[in-house]
Parts: sequence; C-alpha cells; structure tokens
Amino acid sequence: MTAKTDSGIKRIAMYKIGQHKKDGKIRVEFSCESSAGHTVMVAGSFNDWAPVPMSFDAGSNQATVAFKLNPGYYEYRFIIDGEWITDESNPAISANDFGTLNSVLKLD
Repeated sequence: MTAKTDSGIKRIAMYKIGQHKKDGKIRVEFSCESSAGHTVMVAGSFNDWAPVPMSFDAGSNQATVAFKLNPGYYEYRFIIDGEWITDESNPAISANDFGTLNSVLKLD
C-alpha cells in the first residue's frame, strides 16, 4: 500500500521482521519511501519515544533504520519533517493520550 502524505512523501510497507537465533531478539527494519531533503525518523515504545533518524538511500528513495527488539507489544509513529504520522500501511492501531493513533507492532 502506498499513501501520499501532506508533505509529498509516499510511504510503503513500513517494517520487515526477521528472527535472530543467537539472542532471541527480532530484527525489525522500518522503511519509508522518501526523497532527498526530507527528515524522516521513527519513534516508539521500544525506545521511549525518542525519534531516531532514518538513513536515506538515493538509489532506492528509501529511508530505513533497523532495531533488534525482544518479543512483545510495541507502538510506534513516523516523524516526517517534524510531523508525527501513523503508519497507514499497518492496520493495527491504538489510540494515544494526544488524541491521535499509534501503529502497533506485535512481535512473537
């Protein structure tokens, strides 16, 4: 699914999951279709909502960042040019204290 934001950035599937056998953690890669000049970050309950910059690859027009997370329930949002955005490609959502929606990620 692709969605166009007010900032003109198109978003696609936002995360991929892969299991790490050594430590039991799960590799989660967040990605966002973008273009040069935009600031794209992700924040969530997995990192105390501290925005983490995503690396931009001009060849693929993708901003990406990966985390190794323990199995569990996490909520997250993307920050694009300062605007907090729900992952529209993820139907799992939860209301937050700010009257908006967080995307939900369950890792088993």
